[in-house]
Amino acid sequence: MRGPPAGPRVLLRRLREIMAEPISAQDRLDKITKQIAANVVAEVCSVYVLRSDNVLELYATEGLNREAVHHAALQVGQGLVGTIAAEARPLNLPNAQNHPSYRYLPETGEEIYSSFLGVPILRAGRTLGVLVVQNRTHRTYYDEEVEALQTTAMVMAEMLAVGELERLAQPGTSLDLKRPITLKGVGLCDGVGLGHVVLHEPRVVVTALIADDIESETRRLDQAIASLRLFVDDMLSRDDIGEAGEHRDVLEAYRMFAHDRGWVTRMQEAIRNGLTAEAAVEKVQSDTRARLQRQTDPFLRDRLHDFDDLANRLLRVLMNRGHGPAADELPRDAIIVARNMGAAELLDYDRDRVRGLVLEEGGPTSHVTIVARALGIASVGRAANIAALVENGDAIIVDGLVGEVHARPPADVEAVYAEKVRFRARRQEQYRLLRDEDAITVDGEKIDLHMNAGLIVDLPHLTESGAGGIGLFRTELQFMIAARMPKLSEQTAFYGRILDTAGDRPVTFRTLDIGGDKVLPYLHTAQEENPAMGWRAIRLGLDRPGLLRMQLRALLRASAGRRLRIMLPMITDLSEIRATRDLVDRELAHMRRHGYDEPSEILIGAMIEVPSLLWQLDGLVEVADFISVGSNDLHQFMTASDRGNIMVAGRFDPLSRPFLRALRDIATAANQSSTPISLCGEMAGNPLSALALIGLGYRSLSMSAAAIGPVKAMTLALHAGKTTETVNGLLGDHASDDGVRSALADYATAEGVPF
Repeated sequence: MRGPPAGPRVLLRRLREIMAEPISAQDRLDKITKQIAANVVAEVCSVYVLRSDNVLELYATEGLNREAVHHAALQVGQGLVGTIAAEARPLNLPNAQNHPSYRYLPETGEEIYSSFLGVPILRAGRTLGVLVVQNRTHRTYYDEEVEALQTTAMVMAEMLAVGELERLAQPGTSLDLKRPITLKGVGLCDGVGLGHVVLHEPRVVVTALIADDIESETRRLDQAIASLRLFVDDMLSRDDIGEAGEHRDVLEAYRMFAHDRGWVTRMQEAIRNGLTAEAAVEKVQSDTRARLQRQTDPFLRDRLHDFDDLANRLLRVLMNRGHGPAADELPRDAIIVARNMGAAELLDYDRDRVRGLVLEEGGPTSHVTIVARALGIASVGRAANIAALVENGDAIIVDGLVGEVHARPPADVEAVYAEKVRFRARRQEQYRLLRDEDAITVDGEKIDLHMNAGLIVDLPHLTESGAGGIGLFRTELQFMIAARMPKLSEQTAFYGRILDTAGDRPVTFRTLDIGGDKVLPYLHTAQEENPAMGWRAIRLGLDRPGLLRMQLRALLRASAGRRLRIMLPMITDLSEIRATRDLVDRELAHMRRHGYDEPSEILIGAMIEVPSLLWQLDGLVEVADFISVGSNDLHQFMTASDRGNIMVAGRFDPLSRPFLRALRDIATAANQSSTPISLCGEMAGNPLSALALIGLGYRSLSMSAAAIGPVKAMTLALHAGKTTETVNGLLGDHASDDGVRSALADYATAEGVPF
C-alpha cells in the first residue's frame, strides 16, 4: 500500500501536540495558523470565525497585519471568505483579485497576495468559519493541498465545538455555534416545555482525530463498511419488506450509498491524509451534508436523511456505540430531539424527566404523536434540520400550541415562556377546580365529556381530568408498541385492567384500526399506494377474521358481568356491521359452550369516517347501537386532503359550511331515532369547535384528557339554545360568505364564552 503524503500527516501530529499544550486559546490559534502556513508553504494562513450576527471575524493570522485580528470582518456572502461560508465549498484561485466576489480589506494588508485557497470549517454540515491560505505568486493549489486544508479545518471545528474560542469573543458578540435559533414547525401536542436538548440519536463525538497507523485505520474502515453492507442486505432480505413499496425504496437508497465507491474513496483518502477512520467518516459526512443542504431539488435534499443515517450507523459500528442516550445521562428537564422515532422508543424514556419532543418529521397523526399526546408531552414536528442545529445540553423551548422551537433562547424569551408556563399552571388549577362539576350549559343541557385513551399511562388522567368515561379507547396502540402479537391472555388482562380502572364509567373500545399508516412490524401486509383509503381497520379485520375474533374474544371475556361497548372503525357499508355482529355471536356461543361468564350487555357501534355513510344514515341508526363521528378521517376524506401531508393538512377548515352541514345531518338522524351519538376527533377538544358541535346537536364529545378542562369551562358559560340558532343561521342557504370560524369567535366573545 502506497503511504500518504508526509505533509498532512506531519501537520496533524503537530496540531495534536499544539492542542495538548497548556496555553491560552489565542496563543493556540496563533500557533496553529503558523504551523499550517509552514506546512502548506503559504505566506499567509488566516482563521475567520462565524459570529451569531452572521459576520465572519478574523480570529488569527500568520502573514497578514496582526492588528487586524478581531477587527477585520465580513458579512456571510461578502467577499471571498463570505462566499465560502455562504456556499460551504472551497475556493481555489490563482488570482484572487480577479474574482467577482473579491473584496479589499485595507486593514489586513492582503493586497500583495495573489493566490488564494479557502475552505469552510464545518461541523454536522454547519459552517462555523473559514480557513484561508494565500501566496504572492500566481498558483493553483494542488488537490492534495485542498484536502489537507479541509482535514485541518475539521480539527478547527472541534476546537470551536468544545467552546474554547468563546472566551475570545469581543464584548457584545458571540459565536454562531451558540446563536439563538427559532424554528417554525407544526404543533403536535399542546403545551410548553422548557429544558435541555437530548438527541435521540446522539451525535457521535469523535475525539480521536489523528491516526497513528494508517493501514490499521484503513482496515477498520473496510471492516465497518462490510458490516454495514451486511446489515442493509439483511434488512432487504426480510420477508416483511416486500418486493416494492416505500420501505423497500428507502432501504434500496441505503444500499446504494453503502456501495457507492465515491463515498468510500473519499473516506479512504481522508485516512491517507492522516485521519482516523471515525474522523474520516465524520469529515466526509459533514462535507456531503453541507453540499446537499444547499440543493434546491427536494429529491436530493431527501437523500440527505438517508446518507446521514447511514454515516451515523457507520460511526457507531466503528466506535462500538449503541443507539440513544443512556438512562443515567437523561436530565430532569429533557427535551427529546430526533429526526423521527417510533412510539415504543418514546415510551422507553423516563416520563418524569421528559418535558418536550421535537421532530424533523412527524405529523399530527403519527404513532409517536399519539403517544406524546397521551403522555401530555409538548411536541412540535416538521422542525427542519433541528437535529443538526443543536447539541446535547443546549437550552431549548418547545411551544406545542403554535408549533415553535427556540434553541439557545435569549434570557428575555426564556423569561416570557417561564411566565407562560406559570400562567398555564394557574389555568390548569382553575380547570382542576371544575373537575367534579358536570358540564351543563346555562340553559340546562348536559354535555357528556369523555376522554380518548389507548395506553395504560392514560388511565390516571380519567380521574384527574374529571372525564365522564373513555369515549374512544384505541386498542391498536397496545399492538403498535409490542414487539410481537399480544396473546389472548395478555389482551384479556389488558382490557380487564382498563374496565377495572374505569369502574362505573363507560368505556368504548374501538376494534383494531391498523393498516394505512399504522403498521405492525410483525404483521405482514401488502404495500399500498394510498394506504389511508386501502386495506385497513374493519376491512382488514373482516378479511383476517382470526385476528378480529381473538380481539373480540378477549373483550368479551374481560367484560364478564359488565357492559361492553365495541366501536367499529372505517365502516363503509352496513354489511360490515352485520358481519361483525355475526362474529360476536359466534364468540358468545363459544363462551357459553366453555362456561365463561358473559357481559351484562353488548353494544356495537359504528364510526362515521367514510363519507358514503352520509347516504346510509337511515339504515345505520337501525343496525348500530350507537354512532361516533371520527371527524379527523371524515374531514380528510370529504376534502380529499391527507391529514398527514403538511402541504394540504391545514388547507381546509373543519369549521366550514359544507363539513358542518354534514355533521348536522348526522346529529339530526341520530337524535330523531334516539340513537346515542358522539364525536371523537380533534374538533371535540377545541373549545370553539366544541361550541359549534353543541350548536349542531351533539351532547357527547370525546377528546384528549388535557382538553376536558377548557371545553368544560366553555360549556358552563354557553347557552345551547341560542348557540343552535346562531349556528343554523350561519349554515343557512342565504348565509353570508364570511368565514364561519370568525363569526363563531365573534359570537363567543359577545356572549362572554371562553374559547
